[in-house]
Amino acid sequence: MVLSAVPAGARTALDVGCGEGMLARLLRKKVPDVVGVDLDQPSIDLATQFDDDISYVVADVLTYDFPTSFDFIASVATLHHMDAAAGLTRLKALLSPGGTMVIVGLAKSQVRDLPYEVAGVVANQVHRLRKGYWEHPSPICWPPPETYTSMRRLATTLLPGVRFRHHIFWRYSLTWAKPE
Repeated sequence: MVLSAVPAGARTALDVGCGEGMLARLLRKKVPDVVGVDLDQPSIDLATQFDDDISYVVADVLTYDFPTSFDFIASVATLHHMDAAAGLTRLKALLSPGGTMVIVGLAKSQVRDLPYEVAGVVANQVHRLRKGYWEHPSPICWPPPETYTSMRRLATTLLPGVRFRHHIFWRYSLTWAKPE
């Protein structure tokens, strides 16, 4: 989903919360200039072990002075580690006019989310049986501070025209194209 949203002709991409660089390396196959940013030094140390022509930065995306804006921004399981409004506002500012941003995030469930929760538990069990369990090396923040409802409300307020989708596996996605 994230990679399919990269706009044609994108020259620059930012992977927010890049961890050990898996998504950044996939982005690099589609975009010539990729920057991965993460607060976790051990994760960046793992990312830099690859010869992948990606710039990795140990920094806070909210305050780091990036030298450019980006045609594409991806953030997977990162937004719940920061104030969501500040994060969305900052990523919106870092996105070039006409650029696209995709965020896959985690949110806190409410009673109305029960069907997604049940589907997530079943899908998770099937996935573990088929693929095993992988534990990422990055820090964990649980439970997420925002609910699905509050994230939808916040995203539609800050990113007019955003597409919000609720997924199983306790995820939501935001896809937004910044007007030219």
